[in-house]
Amino acid sequence: MMNYRVLIADDHPLARRAIRSLIDGEAGFEWVGEARSGAEAVELCGRLLPDLVLMDIQMPEMSGLEATKRIKQLYPHIRIVMLTVSDDVADLFTAVRHGAQGYLLKNMDPDDWIAYLRGLLDENSEISRGMADRLFHSFRSAGESAASDIGPGVLSQRECEILSCVASGQSNRQIAETLIITENTVKNHIKNILSKLALDNRVQLTAYAVRHGLTQIGQKQGGK
Repeated sequence: MMNYRVLIADDHPLARRAIRSLIDGEAGFEWVGEARSGAEAVELCGRLLPDLVLMDIQMPEMSGLEATKRIKQLYPHIRIVMLTVSDDVADLFTAVRHGAQGYLLKNMDPDDWIAYLRGLLDENSEISRGMADRLFHSFRSAGESAASDIGPGVLSQRECEILSCVASGQSNRQIAETLIITENTVKNHIKNILSKLALDNRVQLTAYAVRHGLTQIGQKQGGK
């Protein structure tokens, strides 16, 4: 199993200690450092080059959102998951716009944390079903625009079906089972969809699907 190098960025020492204890107890995760501010997180990313940053949203000197923006500009391969006590979907949209790959609530069950992070790092499922539901209802009520201005006409019917499944919070394995195709085929389709729509991750795909009314397809099984 590959070890993923993890940097923790949080201004509260007790929070850092709790997150580190969670990471240290799981195979496949390697704690490499801690940052007490957004500015320190940017600096440590340059020195440590982690695979994943667990980033608190509210920090002194530089917010986690601003730090995320700078890190993604300098080191686009580093994946960033925002940490917060708030489930305000506006925070999620802001984090995604700044380049974050995901969003975790600090009061979530530790097992859910680990499952979520494994899915993200394995490029399996970067967005939980609950988060997908919050995105859906937020778009319905607020009309939030997706990050891409490209219309869904560039997508094939199969790609639209897969996009709908992503928006429902399904993992690659679940999508493969739903559509009766291989998991590798799902991964290739998702890469093509991201490229066609000029989007970066599954959270943005979910936002796009909701915005363009592509959340009610992909339920039929079979096909190429």
